[in-house]
Amino acid sequence: MVIKWEMELNMCRKKNLQEKCVCVFISFSGHRRLCDIKEEFYRIAGFPNVTGALDCTHLKIKSPGAHEVDFVNRKSFHSINVQMVCYTDCLINNVVAEWPGSVHDSRVFGTSEICQRLSQGEFSGVLLGDRGSACQPFLLTPFTDPQEAQQAYIHDHARTRPRVEMTFGLLKARFQCLHCPPQCGLPEEGECPQRATIHGLRHFPDDDSGRMRKKRMPQTE
Repeated sequence: MVIKWEMELNMCRKKNLQEKCVCVFISFSGHRRLCDIKEEFYRIAGFPNVTGALDCTHLKIKSPGAHEVDFVNRKSFHSINVQMVCYTDCLINNVVAEWPGSVHDSRVFGTSEICQRLSQGEFSGVLLGDRGSACQPFLLTPFTDPQEAQQAYIHDHARTRPRVEMTFGLLKARFQCLHCPPQCGLPEEGECPQRATIHGLRHFPDDDSGRMRKKRMPQTE
């Protein structure tokens, strides 16, 4: 009985530590000034006033049993729909990992804390998203049927936003559990992707030239 109580206590402590780490290491706009973030995005393709690139990705999970149909996405496999926002150097500053795979990207963003904060004018600037969400004053998405006068916008948008897709690729390459269902079941309150994200922050630094270096940092005890 004592051993079981100690195990439960250790699990609670571990969970609280992970939640604190998420708040400390994954924060919009973190320790960076918004003007510096905008300048970094502007250097890519001349797109002004951008504070982050946003997208959702599906992380495969084992069948959860209860409410199974809710976790089947449009590609017919079980997943959770995870939303992330990142900077130009693939540093993740916002994660929402609490929705089943059947939920549309627009709903994930529309109910997220970052959406509420942006809509209330807490931050000056815009996010770049894809056609999965509606265009809003603080979230710019591509035109569905662009006219000739809008081609420059489409071109610059298409060059700037893929930073978040690159981030997904790096994260999934580093943490195989994010796309391998036999090893990763349903995370508790998004624990698996957020834990991987915390570790991932240490592995994608950039040098003075702005290019990414996938350098493994020394492990801490």
